[in-house]
Amino acid sequence: MFTGIITDIGRVRSVVQEGDLRARLETGYDTSRIEIGASIASDGVCLTVVALGPDWYDVQVSAETVAKTNLGTWEPGKRVNLERALKVGDELGGHIVSGHVDGLAEVTGLHDEGGSTRIRFRAPDALAGFIAPKGSVALNGTSLTVNEVEGAEFGINLIPHTKQATTWADTKLGDMINLEIDTLARYVARLQEWGAR
Repeated sequence: MFTGIITDIGRVRSVVQEGDLRARLETGYDTSRIEIGASIASDGVCLTVVALGPDWYDVQVSAETVAKTNLGTWEPGKRVNLERALKVGDELGGHIVSGHVDGLAEVTGLHDEGGSTRIRFRAPDALAGFIAPKGSVALNGTSLTVNEVEGAEFGINLIPHTKQATTWADTKLGDMINLEIDTLARYVARLQEWGAR
């Protein structure tokens, strides 16, 4: 589990197709404190560490994950939001994030308001009902508060700190962003569906 609070900005060093996609990510994390098999959220996707070096780690990305996320667009030099897995007793500063991406949201609007940046997204229709004003979403692994919702479109506001501490300053119109809906919304919808039987 994760919190959606980004703790490092990594960089893709290499991407190789070898059955599954294998990526090497540069990191500022102390890799001597990471074990093989550890989970690290990389742009919001929970990935397993399969190899380590002094300033990098490797992950394997299955075809299923490539199909449901934006990781298939990774190329050397791309900056990536990173978060280590939550430990018992850690501060929960964002919201509960599983690292299991539900779909891709398209950036449809982007403009500055004072020092902040407003971004508008279009969610897949199947996920739009799970997104509510003042609710939480994880976008490329970042825990963010939804400002407004209109149909399948929703908006968020990025303060300057968030832009500096994440890769959001790199965002462009048309970008496809990893979207994980709030876990609570998922279970409420499932209970309603089950109760309607």
